[in-house]
Amino acid sequence: QVQLVESGGGLVQAGGSLRLSCAASGSFLRINVMGWYRQAPGNQRELVATITSGGRTNYADSVKGRFTISRDNAKNTVSLQMNSLKPEDTAVYYCYAEADVRLVIITSFAYWGQGTQVTVSS
Repeated sequence: QVQLVESGGGLVQAGGSLRLSCAASGSFLRINVMGWYRQAPGNQRELVATITSGGRTNYADSVKGRFTISRDNAKNTVSLQMNSLKPEDTAVYYCYAEADVRLVIITSFAYWGQGTQVTVSS
């Protein structure tokens, strides 16, 4: 019921910046939480940052002070500004959303984008 399309990944040198964007579309009542997770080869998927519809944010300790998450509720988009990138930030970044969908009753589901590769060279 919710499709997430990411953009903005790529290759950057250490110390550089990238901006990821994600747009949600489909049939839903509201999107409560949007965010970003990442998965490096051989590692589990981990939280990067999330933001509620009210603007409350949550960041992984490893990205605090370097990454900034923002969202546009009217456009159902979320962005991640990544500064001072490090080689250890290299991963596939996944857009995430928790949305309320009307089935027989209103139910909340989690949705994932296809992922976008971020590679930081040293």
